[in-house]
This record gives sequence, C-alpha cells and structure tokens, in this order.
Amino acid sequence: MAYLSTNFFEGGTADQYLAILGATHSDGAMPNGQKHHFSGPTEGGWLVVTVWDSKESCDHFTSETPVPALRQVSGGFTSIPQRHNVDDVDISFAPQ
Repeated sequence: MAYLSTNFFEGGTADQYLAILGATHSDGAMPNGQKHHFSGPTEGGWLVVTVWDSKESCDHFTSETPVPALRQVSGGFTSIPQRHNVDDVDISFAPQ
C-alpha cells in the first residue's frame, strides 16, 4: 500500500508553487520514495498531492526539504499548508 499526502496552501498561486518546486526539486527528479506528484489551483488556493511508497519517506522529505524552503525561498508560499494524509491508500486503475 502507498501513502498519500495533500497540502493546501490558502491563497497560493502557480508562481509561488513554481518557486518552491525549484527549491525542493532542483534536479527535476522526484525525491526518494515519491511515486506521484500532482498540483493545481483549487478554490481558495493551491493544492499539492503526492503519493509515496511509505509514510517514513514522506516524513523524511517533508522534514528535510520543503519546511526549510518555505521559509527561505523568495516568492514562495507565505502560509503553512493545511495537510491531510491517507495511510495505506490503494492505487487502482480502471480497465480501459
């Protein structure tokens, strides 16, 4: 099973997301353990959804990379995200 994390940045914009993304994924690759990364505008802000191989991988990345970047990147998000997680998410695909 996988681990899913959502982060909603109230008032967030595409430009702020790109500023943070440049700092947290500077080599253009997903961090160890991250399987999928989705983001986009939603009512009231910006939503980032990530799927990880484990909670531990997500926690390690979150504590080591985005939190410091949120405080240091010029033009990045100005709020701490509202975070929601799903343990043991089932990734299923509908047949074509």
